[in-house]
Amino acid sequence: MHERAGQPALESDLVDIEALLAAYDDLVPDPAVPSQRVVFGTSGHRGSSLNVSFNRAHIAAISIAIAEYRAAQSIEGPLFIGADTHALSAPAERTAREVLLARGVHVVSAAGTGDETFVPTPALSHAILTHNRDRAADDPHRADGIIVTPSHNPPADGGFKYNPPHGGPADTDATNWIAARANELLESGADLYAAPEGVAYGHEGGYDFLGEYVEGLEHVINVAAIREAGVRFAAHPLGGASVAYWAAIRDRYDLDLTVLGPGVDPQWGFMHLDWDGKIRMDPSSVQVMSTLDSFREDYNLITGNDADADRHGIVTADGLMNPNHYLAVAIDYLLSHRPDWPVSAGIGKTLVSSAIIDRVVAARGRALLEVPVGFKWFVPGLSDGSLVFGGEESAGASFQRLDGTAWSTDKDGILLALLAAEIQAVTGQSPAERYRELVAEFGEPSYARIDTAATPEQKARLLALSPDDVTQKELAGDPITAILTSAPGNGAAIGGLKVETEHAWFAARPSGTEDVMKIYAESFRGPEHLAEVQAAAQQLVQRALGAAA
Repeated sequence: MHERAGQPALESDLVDIEALLAAYDDLVPDPAVPSQRVVFGTSGHRGSSLNVSFNRAHIAAISIAIAEYRAAQSIEGPLFIGADTHALSAPAERTAREVLLARGVHVVSAAGTGDETFVPTPALSHAILTHNRDRAADDPHRADGIIVTPSHNPPADGGFKYNPPHGGPADTDATNWIAARANELLESGADLYAAPEGVAYGHEGGYDFLGEYVEGLEHVINVAAIREAGVRFAAHPLGGASVAYWAAIRDRYDLDLTVLGPGVDPQWGFMHLDWDGKIRMDPSSVQVMSTLDSFREDYNLITGNDADADRHGIVTADGLMNPNHYLAVAIDYLLSHRPDWPVSAGIGKTLVSSAIIDRVVAARGRALLEVPVGFKWFVPGLSDGSLVFGGEESAGASFQRLDGTAWSTDKDGILLALLAAEIQAVTGQSPAERYRELVAEFGEPSYARIDTAATPEQKARLLALSPDDVTQKELAGDPITAILTSAPGNGAAIGGLKVETEHAWFAARPSGTEDVMKIYAESFRGPEHLAEVQAAAQQLVQRALGAAA
């Protein structure tokens, strides 16, 4: 924990926006340097122009690759594109539009001139699904999209993510191809900005992302209940793309809603520092959400979103809710207040989310789909209606319309924030109060994640583990009931190891960016037992890695 974690940012913490933008245009990546290549993680390509990992050439090459990929997939419909409030997002969106138009793509960007031109991730997903509704899977006029955002990452970062016609994050079959082709283009030394011969220039259109998203909310949230109950709440966009959306939601539905914050500031000088002393817009971080402390006495409920509004933070009179706790409350509430949802549809969770969700889902008679880390695993189920909710421990979730059809297939922090107000309105309880009732019914979990050092070789061995590499029969005094290297919900590799007992579990995964392994652990026997589980987990993993060597 940094010594200034949770404290207001100082002038010395702020990024030089002029230098950041100059570097975007002036610095040219060297694809022979690994850190300067295009790399698609679970949330697209991310980096900073200052360290030559997110520059104009990267975006041009990725955009060409996307144009070629969509042509290979016979996608001829519009490509929706939007950007958040990070300083690098605007020039990256501009580069992408220019390159895509030069390759004949019909590009649709946000209409307007003010804050409504910032596009949250869920609004882009919603636009794609709206256009593609009732279209066949092979209809050439299907739409896809690009969202330019590094999500909650620091102000110096940029991010670029492709969403195919299903509206959610692209799977590795797409991102691996796009990244490989983009790097090939960088290596070729070709002119990335020249229009290819024989290709008709594309045409550009405008789209009211905000209006279409806000108008549709009454089909997924009981906004009438929020209004009639007079729930007085506040929403803090944390300087992100949802700033104009919250004002529009307030006005459209006549809610007692206050939009907090100073608005858009590309330096995020008003923020409190995260755990590591960096400016970050993570609404699930206690340190970051200290930014809201001065408002807590004025409202019983305050919500927060990150820069692209795909994450949510819920603050009640008890403080910031743990994301796992709120997911359990949201799932429990929705399963008893959405009568038109098909009873055969299940609930999706990532395997490092709290097991109290498992208990809630089982008690409500629903099927649980447990998948690896990454929201992309929920996309098929949300698309075809076999899932009505998908959520992950890092405060990302989405759920279906009131009629059980798809609303968004990407994470929707605005939706989950509004749901907190609906829960307050309909039950008369805050989400935190409802969580205490769930604990009384199902037990109280203690949950934490720790990072422990791991060499690249150890991380590689962790990825290659099989259940047979674990020889122990007990974990922190309890018999082991399951050893998993693939997710029980879909059989996909989890990229690590999960070990379960009746009362506890842990999961170990290698970091994709640092020489550490992440160990998630949970116990229903209290904090002291959790510490035993964490210690036993580290020992078990080290033995398993030795056996696998």
